[in-house]
Amino acid sequence: MTTTDLHSGRTTMIDLVALDIAGTTLDDGGTVYDALRAAVEERGATVAPDDLQTWMGTDKVTAIDALLRLGGVTPTTHQVAESFDRFRAILRSRYAEQPAVILPGVADAVRTLRAAGVKVALTTGFSRDIVDLLLDSVGWQVDTHLDAVVTTDDVPAGRPAPYMIHRAMEWTGVTDVRRVLAAGDTVVDLRAAENAGVVSVGVLTGQTPREALEAEPHDHVLASVSALPELLLGAELVTR
Repeated sequence: MTTTDLHSGRTTMIDLVALDIAGTTLDDGGTVYDALRAAVEERGATVAPDDLQTWMGTDKVTAIDALLRLGGVTPTTHQVAESFDRFRAILRSRYAEQPAVILPGVADAVRTLRAAGVKVALTTGFSRDIVDLLLDSVGWQVDTHLDAVVTTDDVPAGRPAPYMIHRAMEWTGVTDVRRVLAAGDTVVDLRAAENAGVVSVGVLTGQTPREALEAEPHDHVLASVSALPELLLGAELVTR
C-alpha cells in the first residue's frame, strides 16, 4: 500500500500493519480490565485506575507484578504466577459467558488492507491459550483472515519492548521497519511502536482517553482501526 511521507516528499510503502487485540480489533466489554483488577485485588492489593491503565498493554505477568507492588503487596514469584493463573481462569469464564466481538468496521478494514497487499498481524499481551479462545470466538484464523498472530509466549518480553512487532515482521517476511505500522489503544502500544521504529497509531476504541495517547510519541490518533484503509489508501500518512 502506497503512502506519502510529506516530510521527505517520497512515496513510502506500508507492507505490514500490526494490531493489538483487546480494545483495538476486538471488543471484549472491558473483561480484560475487570479480570486483571480482580486477580490483583484478590491478593489484597488496591488497584488505582491510573495504574491499571498504565500497565494494561503490557504482558499480564509483568502487569500483575507491578500492580501488586503499587497496591501495597510485595509478591513472591509463585504468588505472581498464581495470580496470573487466576487472571486466565477469570477470562475463560467470562469469555464463555460473553464472547468477544470484532469492533465495528475492523473486519472490513483488515480485508481491505490484505486485498491491497498489506500483511496484517495481531500482537497481544495475552498468552497463546487466551488468544486462541478469543480468535475462535470470532472465527478468525491465520492465513484465512490474518497473516500472523504474536503473543507474549512468542517473545522474551512483552510491550513496551519491540519484540512482538519485530516477530510479526519476521513471520511475515517484512524487513524494513519504515514500512510497518503498529496500532493499539493503550500508551504501551504506542511505546512499543516507538521502540520498534515503526509508524505508531493510537486508536480510541479502548479505554484510554485521547489526551493520554496524544501525550505519547505518535504519528496518528484515529477513532478506530476501521480508519486505517482511508489513511493509507488516501496517501495521507505523515510521519515524524
